[in-house]
Amino acid sequence: MIRLSGRFRSALIIGGQGIRSRKLRTFLSMISLFLGVLAVVTVQAGAETAKTLRLADLELHIGKDGTRQMYIPSMPDAMDAALTTVAGKADAVGVMGYQAIIGEPNVVPINQGAAPFDNTDGGYYGPPMQMDCNPMTGECRPIKDEQAAQPTRGQAVELVLQGLTGDIRQFRPFRPVAGNWLDFSGDPSYSPRLVLNKEAAKGFTRYQIPAEMRVEGATANPTPRIVGVVDDGNSQPTAYVRVDEMRNWMPKTTANQMYGPGMQLLFAPTAGETEALVVRKITALGVSRDMLHVETINARKDIAEELAIIRWIFLGMAGLVLLIGVAGILNVGLATVGERVEEFALRRAVGTPRSLLAGIVLAETLLTGLLTAAAAIGLGVVAIDVGAGLFGSRVPQLQDLTFPWQAGVAGVIAGLVAGLLGGLIPAIRAARIPIATVMRA
Repeated sequence: MIRLSGRFRSALIIGGQGIRSRKLRTFLSMISLFLGVLAVVTVQAGAETAKTLRLADLELHIGKDGTRQMYIPSMPDAMDAALTTVAGKADAVGVMGYQAIIGEPNVVPINQGAAPFDNTDGGYYGPPMQMDCNPMTGECRPIKDEQAAQPTRGQAVELVLQGLTGDIRQFRPFRPVAGNWLDFSGDPSYSPRLVLNKEAAKGFTRYQIPAEMRVEGATANPTPRIVGVVDDGNSQPTAYVRVDEMRNWMPKTTANQMYGPGMQLLFAPTAGETEALVVRKITALGVSRDMLHVETINARKDIAEELAIIRWIFLGMAGLVLLIGVAGILNVGLATVGERVEEFALRRAVGTPRSLLAGIVLAETLLTGLLTAAAAIGLGVVAIDVGAGLFGSRVPQLQDLTFPWQAGVAGVIAGLVAGLLGGLIPAIRAARIPIATVMRA
């Protein structure tokens, strides 16, 4: 149990009695200080909330901090070795990218190039075209075949297809929207199971799409089954599938013809042995160690540097507002000491130390600062709860949002600092009141 010294305890008791006897003046002091403390709490809460939301988005796109990622070059033997090594591992996942079209055959997809459905002008991965290049100038221009039959736009959608060897959610925590996630237990099905992201789900909601999937290099067009929808933070239509279910339909010569720079491997921080085994197998096939790009994800550090400057700018502005509150406490404190001159002189006459008189004044201002901080923090907690309830259905990131404890600590510190600065001069003035003043009274 914490024991308070006699003077400190006396200062708190007398200071509390002073606040209770001058309720209106204390309330006016709190009003002048409230906006300043609330500004500090708001800035700190906003910064921590922005950091949390930004980190959540980065984890969806990149992965959790500490995750090790490796890219395998597009060499069939190397990719097969990596795939068989991480298959079935709980601490590692391989990702292979393909381009797929689901829907009517021999038509141009609604979102050609796997473009977002609200921007169907086509993306980077458009249809191939022949180019005529000048060897002297290096300029190239597309060759237009006026006689070639132009395919018509039909009921088909184009997707980025991510083939997985295991559950990627341990590295990229996708938010479930509907249905289930992929089941990696059991033998691969000849009807590939797909989990769509929210953007891909738009296409199947807006249009009547036949269940026929075409992937370049496949021996036939399989019939996919959509089993769920997730929010992966990606604006491009994407579907996730077991890679072994896709390879059922692709001969070995084309199974590794991927969309993208190469096969991506994700390792847990504890998967050092699995990572080392992959490296040994691939280098044994003649692949140079320099061709294996390995890095550790550290998204929290990156966003902390980005948000630090903005946070300090807004904290500086909040500090200016806080100074206005300090000036209000200082003004009220000086007026209070002026009214209590005879009381303090009488206390000095009966032996009260100067330090205790100063402590009484400081205790009042510090308690006022703490009460103001409690009010500002309470308002912040209520505002975040109400905001999460109102907008949680529209913005999934806000559903689990809670008041950050860092903002509460910042509010308490701001209240104490304001109370200390606002009460320092009145406390010194109270301590210097001469004993002779009681004789004049």
